Amino acid sequence: MKNTISCFLLLLIVVPILASSVEKKVYIVYLGQHNNGEKALHEIEKTHISYLLSVKESEEDAKSSLLYSYKHSINGFAAKLTPDEASKLSGMDGLLSVFPSHGKHSVQTTRSWEFVGLDEGDSYSWEKLKIGGEDLLSKAKHGKNVIIGVMDSGVWPESPSFSDQGMDPTPKSWKGICQGGVAFNSSNCNKKIIGARYYVKGFQNAYGPVNATEDYLSPRDIDGHGTHTASTAAGRQVSDVAAFGGFAKGTASGGAPLARLAIYKACWAIPNQPKADGNTCFDEDMLAALDDAIADGVHILSVSIGTAKPLPFEHDVIGLAALEAAKRNILVVCSAGNSGPAPGTLSNPAPWIITVGASSLDRAFFAPVKLGNGLKLIGQSVTPYKMKKMSPLVYAGDVVVPGVPQNVTGQCLPGSLDPTKVKGKIVVCTRGAGLKVGKGLEVKRAGGVGFVLANAKANGNEIACDAHLLPTTALTYDSGIKILEYINSTKNPMAVVSPGRTVLKYKPAPFMAGFTSRGPNVVDPNILKPDITAPGLNILAAWSEASSPSKLPEDKRSVKYNIYSGTSMSCPHVSGAAALLKAIHPDWSIAAIKSALMTTAAIANSLGRAITDAGGNNATPFQFGAGHFRPIKAADPGLIYDASYDDYLLYLCTAGPKSLIELSSPFKCPPNPPSTLNLNYPSFAIPNLNTTVTITRTVTNIGRPKSTYFFSAKPPPGVHVKVSPSILQFKRIGEKLSFNITVSPIYDPTVKKSEYGFGWYSWDDRYYHVRSPMAVYLP
Repeated sequence: MKNTISCFLLLLIVVPILASSVEKKVYIVYLGQHNNGEKALHEIEKTHISYLLSVKESEEDAKSSLLYSYKHSINGFAAKLTPDEASKLSGMDGLLSVFPSHGKHSVQTTRSWEFVGLDEGDSYSWEKLKIGGEDLLSKAKHGKNVIIGVMDSGVWPESPSFSDQGMDPTPKSWKGICQGGVAFNSSNCNKKIIGARYYVKGFQNAYGPVNATEDYLSPRDIDGHGTHTASTAAGRQVSDVAAFGGFAKGTASGGAPLARLAIYKACWAIPNQPKADGNTCFDEDMLAALDDAIADGVHILSVSIGTAKPLPFEHDVIGLAALEAAKRNILVVCSAGNSGPAPGTLSNPAPWIITVGASSLDRAFFAPVKLGNGLKLIGQSVTPYKMKKMSPLVYAGDVVVPGVPQNVTGQCLPGSLDPTKVKGKIVVCTRGAGLKVGKGLEVKRAGGVGFVLANAKANGNEIACDAHLLPTTALTYDSGIKILEYINSTKNPMAVVSPGRTVLKYKPAPFMAGFTSRGPNVVDPNILKPDITAPGLNILAAWSEASSPSKLPEDKRSVKYNIYSGTSMSCPHVSGAAALLKAIHPDWSIAAIKSALMTTAAIANSLGRAITDAGGNNATPFQFGAGHFRPIKAADPGLIYDASYDDYLLYLCTAGPKSLIELSSPFKCPPNPPSTLNLNYPSFAIPNLNTTVTITRTVTNIGRPKSTYFFSAKPPPGVHVKVSPSILQFKRIGEKLSFNITVSPIYDPTVKKSEYGFGWYSWDDRYYHVRSPMAVYLP
């Protein structure tokens, strides 16, 4: 009896302790705008610990709960708190907000730079233009001494893309370090990779210590994603490279091949999951990475990371840090996300960020599948394996094991196929749930000799190629329908899959990837997002040799370069282009760089027609923003829409909450701040046009001293657009002129209501064409 009572009393003591420890999670404590001045980090930490002491039982507990103190990215800290402790903290004076870490953010070449005319030796690019008689790369000195920070999964430093041969010493402005760790030391940095760090406290708080078999506790990349993005932005020019199987062979290069790279590893392998499932990146680790990047002296920050759903500004840690970067004129470039084709899905909506969608380039990998009736369907594949003969062809939904849910029977999910019905056959699987590479692995596991991946309707003509483990081809939606019709039309369907081959000058290009996340911007519908699109479909770039081309644990192949798809791939294209613009125009603001890229973007494809979506329909600015980037044009845009850090603060007075900027800040919001529509942005969106709306914009002349620009517009159906003045006459470089755009609904019974319409307006002289997109919702 005594033992029972003792155990009961012990439980009364232990259970609350266990409960409190279970309830603890990481919170971001935001103190508002910076007032740290020249305080040392230990002084800032002391202040943060004093806040924690108000809710913790001891100084030891307060110190151990503090994960990071931030000095540059935000004015705040990350700490392990119970919900009750977080609630008590949030009620204290001097604190703006206390919000839980949203935790698991996810990470979202040979031909692409030629495609936009940047490669000096290419004679048949889509857009071959010169500026001032001098090639853009030469004029920018290949991005020499511009520093691009890449926040991602680390880097594989031995890749030839990161050679420092012939490069000048590290710029004196650089203040960063080369942090050592597992399989990484100071010798892995050089004059190309000038810095590397890693951030793991948030990850380890959630998952425990890093498993040495799953990731390196260092800046080294075990995944491939970080290496791919870094080399796309600023990899050296490396000749005679190709993906596994010899695909996309050519000279690999980043956009700014002589720019410097600083690596910030904040994304880690998810424990007990295949690398193909992607990495995870915690708020608190990313903030710490951005904090150091800002202090280290980077000029461009490339962030191929997004959230599962859009976040309000006060909880968007990438946006908050990017605002502090903007204060120092550091440009942050982010991916829009891979949640398309659903509307309102894009990540990174802040107007001080360049948000990038994903589109195709003019390269395909034809891999036909020949059917028993003689019909040949042209699919695509970067899998080199050959089939020796025709084999039986089956639809996955007809060869599943009992119990597979009806709505996923055709999707070849793990363990779904019946080996007795699959062995020796080619299996047609449909896209949808599950990884594409996982579907191929399931076919191989079940004994299939070939794999055909048929697009769902939402994927249309977009084919993202993967290096599968058996003969494979991927089909468009229409071709997928045809192969299923053939299977259903005969008792003994047969087929043979041919290996892929690289095809250049594929038309039309570009078109928008089906996966690219799209607008409207649900955080602030007045700001049109994304801003721009760039190649993100089937991009070849450097890869981690610790990772296979498919990233599946069963895949033992190793490659130095790999083909990968996502807005993660399009983001560093724009980062590289921005580095070239920074090199040519070191005095430009981040808003000027964004404006130059946007107002010179293309909205026509290689056939001279409108850019389409993956289904062949005309794409919209909610997919491509201002259009497909053209770095050469952007170097000399004529006019720019400039904006300062204070302009962004004024914008937040309305986009709010106001407390986001007023606490601890010398900037105070006016009594009646302007609409966010009046931020000086190179585009606009009106989410509910039921009366006349007037928008003000200001352009700065950076083209020719004496120039006259004329206004033109193609408004959305049912919308009237008028400008005052309609002619802008500039007398000098640097002169600013303002204009008002009046937007009104007009009665037109043929126009569809309760949906967005799209158009554009532009300013033109005889030399420059400065175009801006618009999106207007008619209720």
